[in-house]
Amino acid sequence: MVKLNANNISFKYSGSNEWILKNISISLKDNQVKGLIGESGGGKSTLCKILTGYENNFEGEIKIDGLNTNDSKVNPVQLIFQHPERTMNPKWKMKRSLDESWDVNDDILEKFGIKKSWLNRWSNELSGGELQKFSIIRALNPKTKFLIADEITTMLDAVTQVQIWKLLLSIAKEKGIGILVVSHDKQLVNEICDEVVYLNDINTV
Repeated sequence: MVKLNANNISFKYSGSNEWILKNISISLKDNQVKGLIGESGGGKSTLCKILTGYENNFEGEIKIDGLNTNDSKVNPVQLIFQHPERTMNPKWKMKRSLDESWDVNDDILEKFGIKKSWLNRWSNELSGGELQKFSIIRALNPKTKFLIADEITTMLDAVTQVQIWKLLLSIAKEKGIGILVVSHDKQLVNEICDEVVYLNDINTV
């Protein structure tokens, strides 16, 4: 079993005396789907960035037990953002965006309904739902053990939301990937998660 542990995480912006996050501890096992519910502006996205190494100016520690990460150039904890258009290089076609992460096989593309012709398109030629599928596929690198999903379907229509979550949960279970579902949508989180945590309950600000 591989386990992601965040211990006593605290964060405040430089020059500010006000803590956004204080003494947060949360863990995630591989092959577990855990929900984290919090209101907008409550620090959810900041915590997501800390867990995945995008934000390093914090107190506390992030540990991965049961996995040797010294030889890997790929972070085993991958973040899927709410706005995929902000994560794509507009100067790259979609095939290059995928190749940057891993050599994606045709089976994964077919499962997500990615047409081969889309690989030769620029990011601004695709819809939000199509781009989010590319973002998820990029995050499913074979060395990924944990996905931090930050409001990943909030901007999408209901049908696309269902399609994406059904696929993602199926692939994660198959590959033994743990998912932290970060959202303000209580109904979604309660429906798809094994366990639910409320940010206000673990944040001592």
